Amino acid sequence: MTDSPDRSSASDAAAKQAWLANLAGKFLVFEGPDGSGKSTQLKRLVEAAMAAGLGVTQVREPGGTPVGEQIRSVLLDPSSTMTLRAEMLLYMASRAQLVETVVTPALRRGDLVIADRFLTSTFAYQGAGGGLPEQDIRDVGRVATFGLRPDLVLIYFVDVETATLRTRGVSGVRKKGKPTPAALQGPSLFDDRIEQRDHDFRARVHESYQAQAKADPVHHALLDASSSADEVWQLTVRTLRERFVPRA
Repeated sequence: MTDSPDRSSASDAAAKQAWLANLAGKFLVFEGPDGSGKSTQLKRLVEAAMAAGLGVTQVREPGGTPVGEQIRSVLLDPSSTMTLRAEMLLYMASRAQLVETVVTPALRRGDLVIADRFLTSTFAYQGAGGGLPEQDIRDVGRVATFGLRPDLVLIYFVDVETATLRTRGVSGVRKKGKPTPAALQGPSLFDDRIEQRDHDFRARVHESYQAQAKADPVHHALLDASSSADEVWQLTVRTLRERFVPRA
């Protein structure tokens, strides 16, 4: 007796999802400059993992807890005026609350924890971008996170121009010709105090993401996010399988 086409299709789909079981109890962070498309890929992984039956805890930074969301509203308010060091400490305060009350308990349950940003962002934005000493961030971060490190930080990388276009609602997939200067002007969809930074600032952030990935390739993966969302998703899956699925 042969399997029906429907049963065969279901079996094939289950086989394709089987690798996701290896992500149970792992802590993954999705990073990248604004406009990199990381949130799209994060959403796809959350949906795939849940469909495969994994327990999934999804968090974002800053935020993810009632306290963290209050801190987020202050950090992203264009009218907020604060020093760079105060900004960094607020991020760390939100992170401390998130790690202690959400992330650590979820990992103990065996959940796959997926975070939209973590310490890597602080090194990129407040460190390389803003100029805070890396060691200061590292010291405060150790206290805020209780020394917790992600199993893998996926950094979605695109050039500064493409990222800027995407934050203004323009397709980031390159086609023939160059974008008009007007596409890089005007208000961004991300009109908050964190996003209102100049080109040099953004360039330093981009460089920091690359540098962090190269300095610690065991805990970071740098993914080219300049192509279509579907192509980047395939790259994401391939990267996760290479890192977490044991070879036969």
